[in-house]
Amino acid sequence: MLARGSAAAGVALLAATGGVGGVAVAADRAVRRRGAWDPKGLHAALADLAHPPATSAQLAAAHGRDRWYGSTGVTRLGGHRPPRPDDAFRAGSVTKPFVAAVVLQLWAERRLRLGDPIGRHVPGLLPPASAAVTVRQLLNHTSGLPDHRGLPDLGTPEAVLRHRRDRWTPYELVETVAHSGPKFAPGTRQEYRGVNYVLLALLIQELTGRAYGEEVTARVLRPLGLRRTWFPGTDPRLRGAHVRGYLRMTDGSLCDATTYDQSSAWGEGELVTTVSDLERFHEALLSGELLPSTAVDRLFALPPDTVRMPDGTPARYGMGLQRVPLPGGVTLWGKTGETYGYRTRMFATRDRRVRFVLAYTPTPLTAKEDMVERVVAALPLIRA
Repeated sequence: MLARGSAAAGVALLAATGGVGGVAVAADRAVRRRGAWDPKGLHAALADLAHPPATSAQLAAAHGRDRWYGSTGVTRLGGHRPPRPDDAFRAGSVTKPFVAAVVLQLWAERRLRLGDPIGRHVPGLLPPASAAVTVRQLLNHTSGLPDHRGLPDLGTPEAVLRHRRDRWTPYELVETVAHSGPKFAPGTRQEYRGVNYVLLALLIQELTGRAYGEEVTARVLRPLGLRRTWFPGTDPRLRGAHVRGYLRMTDGSLCDATTYDQSSAWGEGELVTTVSDLERFHEALLSGELLPSTAVDRLFALPPDTVRMPDGTPARYGMGLQRVPLPGGVTLWGKTGETYGYRTRMFATRDRRVRFVLAYTPTPLTAKEDMVERVVAALPLIRA
């Protein structure tokens, strides 16, 4: 189970060295116009598997109609095959935009209102003050739900692996925040919390009568042809061709963390997917293929300027997407995701002229964002 509380909630991973650093970057697959890309920069962004320590990385990027793909490292230690765009991996909190898309579809169908208290649709799980939190406040992380009680301490990689087969129900996850009312007045601050999306996934089930994963499959995965994306439930394995994730133990050894019961991340961080599928999903989400324009606008709708993150910085979450301002006035929208052994970054400019999906397997329990920073620096438009 991942830590739940900050935007970095749920880091995971462990440091890989032996046998990986010298693997050559796979040949880039690009159709590019002169000057559209910095291919050397994109190659270099992936090739450095020491910062942060990682066993593999792959990047799919686009600038207008031009596309670029590259990968480095290996899908498993001891092997020789680099990752491919259709290799599965755990995407962590990139699950949340899939859930948000279905909630906003239901809103567009007038099956719920964003101002509805969650207790109206999912009764009996929260004390009255928390049950009054609205769907909108869950979507944009302004719910103020209290801190968790009763979660295991996963502060070391050894503890992570000891708990890898723990099994949770969504009701047990909600119970860990049902001990009191909100820690701040809902809507007045923004604090990223995975449990907000556990409740939204339960909302989907109450309104549709189907498991949230089945509803996301019917409304998003199947229409978009995302055949290599799925919700594992209590199955701890990855099926078919996939990238393995590893953790660096405190004694310096590497342990395979690929097999992991993701029920602890039900509704908010359990998705298994591929780079190709995430490219397709993100484009469809931003373009309005999945949502009417009024619902697309909600994805980007930040809370009022008076609402701040716990550290005092401006709010950065809309109703499903995360805002990342860059120097020069460029803003990226998308989602980060991480789980033990895996890290995913899916971002684009709002006009979709520049977009990328980065999936890599850093190995420390906490890892810096060096690779993401290198990728962003090498992308067109952002450099301009």
